[in-house]
Amino acid sequence: MSDSTLNCGNGGGANTYTSLRIASVFIILVGSSFGALFPVLSRRTSWLRVPKGVFDFAKYFGSGVIIATSFIHLLSPALDELGSPCLSPAWQEYTQTFHQPYALALAMLSLFSIFIVELIAFRWGTAKLAALGINHDAHGHGLGSHAAHGPEGVSPVAVDGDSGSEKTEKTDDIEALHKHGIADDSALAQIIGVFILEFGVLLHSLLIGLTLAVDPDFKVLFVVIVFHQMFEGLGLGSRLAFMNLPARYNYVPIIAGMLYGITTPLGIAVGLGIRNTYNPNSTTASIVSGVLDSLSAGILLYTGMVELLAHEFLFNKDMINAPNGKVAYAVCCMLFGWGIMALLGRWA
Repeated sequence: MSDSTLNCGNGGGANTYTSLRIASVFIILVGSSFGALFPVLSRRTSWLRVPKGVFDFAKYFGSGVIIATSFIHLLSPALDELGSPCLSPAWQEYTQTFHQPYALALAMLSLFSIFIVELIAFRWGTAKLAALGINHDAHGHGLGSHAAHGPEGVSPVAVDGDSGSEKTEKTDDIEALHKHGIADDSALAQIIGVFILEFGVLLHSLLIGLTLAVDPDFKVLFVVIVFHQMFEGLGLGSRLAFMNLPARYNYVPIIAGMLYGITTPLGIAVGLGIRNTYNPNSTTASIVSGVLDSLSAGILLYTGMVELLAHEFLFNKDMINAPNGKVAYAVCCMLFGWGIMALLGRWA
């Protein structure tokens, strides 16, 4: 790229389609909020009740969406952003010496950080439960697909097919959890797990909102992002809908869905306000967005592969004993979500 076409400074935001860009704030707000909140609300209200099969499809579809987001919509752009010619030679040195871009190193740092934090929390929770003499299944093998893993693996939700003695044992465990305040710890662990997932999604949503506000190719990007945010919201919302929380924490999934819904519109609004000075290709913007995309990619990679795929397909009793047709259907739903988001990556 020649010096005449390389713009690494401020400015450069497009001023075209101003009215449509403003309208996009509200259009994407509706689409994103619908995707994230509909699964949550439909499980809580009778008039929005949908068949269980629809929830199952959304859950597996969402897993594919989240994994594709990490690779296609986060890690790939991060490689470009941290490999920008606008960056100083110091940013290129690591790539040239070790043939590894900074983006991959930052993604690995994020992934292993989440793993270490969860490992420590898991060991602490397991030890605390063992000290109270409470049975604990590390991966929820004895529970169905609703079970959370790790320290929150003892679930207060009854499982069909439990014998009387098993139900009594679980009831005793649950009473002990409430007596020692561990039920609150379990709820907190679930909330933290979901917000780790949402943190990576929110950073990505904010950045694409900023980009949409200033990108010259607005029309194509706008259409793609409407579907992108709705599908991504559906993936997040299907996970929020299956959280097992005490009644006093029932507001958490709704708040999480609302946060997702407003993040991209907020990014667009901010981008519109600074479009005359914000250049997404500038040195500062490339570093900031590249680092955030890399860290978010690591978070979603760990969450998608470990929290969603492994615990949904490998450590889930329902799936282990399920007919081959059900497993094949679940895998196809997951691949469909992955394929749709990978296709959208062609434009955004």
